[in-house]
Amino acid sequence: MKRFLSLSVLTLALAALSLAQQKAPDLPTLDQILAKSIEAAGGQAAQEKINSTLLKGALEVVTYGLSGPMELYTKAPNKLYMHTELANYGEVLQGFDGQTGWVKTPDAGLREMSGAELVRMKRNADTHRYLHLKEQYAKMSVTGKGKAGAVDAYIVEAQPAEGDPEKFFFDAQTGLLVRTEYSDPQNGQVVVSLEDFKAVDGVMTPFTIRQEGSSLSLLMKFTEVRHNLDIDDAKFAKPAN
Repeated sequence: MKRFLSLSVLTLALAALSLAQQKAPDLPTLDQILAKSIEAAGGQAAQEKINSTLLKGALEVVTYGLSGPMELYTKAPNKLYMHTELANYGEVLQGFDGQTGWVKTPDAGLREMSGAELVRMKRNADTHRYLHLKEQYAKMSVTGKGKAGAVDAYIVEAQPAEGDPEKFFFDAQTGLLVRTEYSDPQNGQVVVSLEDFKAVDGVMTPFTIRQEGSSLSLLMKFTEVRHNLDIDDAKFAKPAN
């Protein structure tokens, strides 16, 4: 019996050593993934030429069966405004003027963002966010390869200076960013999928965005994307009431 146990232990030890010596699948470095993503999206020069964007389409609040037209405006370096008119509910507005983030809804009225919500809005409002990912996070690392829907993707974990870590999924073949995941206090683990990419002024743009959370799921479909419009800063300012 002792000899059997000794042989069993030896066999397990040799198997473990063999597994440890097997070469792990090669993964690209973080810089390689980010560089490929920038090129896949049209290149740095093309993206830097964009100083404002208007996206028009429709928003569906899947959770509540609401839908309506939406407009999303951005302006460099870090302004954002979204207007939606939901049938049987009313206007939903939100914006960031470079410092203050705000939301206005029919049931809750006007409020300023704070905490993790405001920090995330600041990052999202960066017109050239995907050129600045490394600067937006305290630490980023490649953690493996997995699936983003049916797509094979490299997974990058990003730790912001404040708040919980986030994950970015980059299509292993094209390099495009196709999915993000983050934790939200009100909506649990949120998955955002970027789909239906089309080139607009040389820059690849997702015309469909799905956001799925534990308490709220959204679907955005854009039909028109225009760049470099003259947008007044007043568009992004918090309303008086």
